[in-house]
Amino acid sequence: MSDNWPASVRRIVLTEIDSTNAEAARLAPSLSAPAWVLALRQTRGRGRRGRDWHDPEGNFAASYVTRPSGPPQQVALYSFVAALALQDALVMATGRRDAFALKWPNDVLLHGGKLAGILLESLGRGAQPGHLVIGIGVNLRACPPFDGTGLAPVSLMGEMGIALEAEAFLDILAPAFAHWEARLQRDGFAPIRDAWLARAARLGQPLTARTVTETLEGIFEGIDATGALQLRTSQGLRAIPAADVYFA
Repeated sequence: MSDNWPASVRRIVLTEIDSTNAEAARLAPSLSAPAWVLALRQTRGRGRRGRDWHDPEGNFAASYVTRPSGPPQQVALYSFVAALALQDALVMATGRRDAFALKWPNDVLLHGGKLAGILLESLGRGAQPGHLVIGIGVNLRACPPFDGTGLAPVSLMGEMGIALEAEAFLDILAPAFAHWEARLQRDGFAPIRDAWLARAARLGQPLTARTVTETLEGIFEGIDATGALQLRTSQGLRAIPAADVYFA
């Protein structure tokens, strides 16, 4: 464990598990403090909207489980905390800040390809926040199969020739996450939003947002105070709380 490991946060490393998010959810009732759950091999990873997350051997699969205070809208902002922490950790591991960018709502890009994804799952009921599980997957060694939609996956090894072990990466990521989590709790979302926008991919450029009910095209103008995508369409500015985003 790194000397910089955040105080009062558990570190759980498992050889193999079905899903780190599922294991974090199983552990949550017995935890008295936040925890990171890392699997050296994940067999049934999950992505957004019930999609499978393919996890070739040597890649990073971990989940952070905590019990944040505040309403569900504030808890949802942890996706931006995770994205900032993830990019910081990647920059620290590679020394290449210019290579990475953040794609709304939950991806980290390397040289324009998809390197990492983030999945938030709330274990609360109704207005009660309960536990929050944040799953993070990073293609450290290998790329999963490409289904031909969205951005092609890339790996850290393939793009940069850097061999990074999952446990070593967790030792970098956990302190970075603790920094941004403390910033959100202390200062609110405004500085998180500013930092995220400074790293955003395709800001000011065309993109397509597909929700459950419609497909919208426009200019990516930013994110609002709730984290919703701001898209300038032919009908005016739209705030989109959830969608799949495709670059033109």
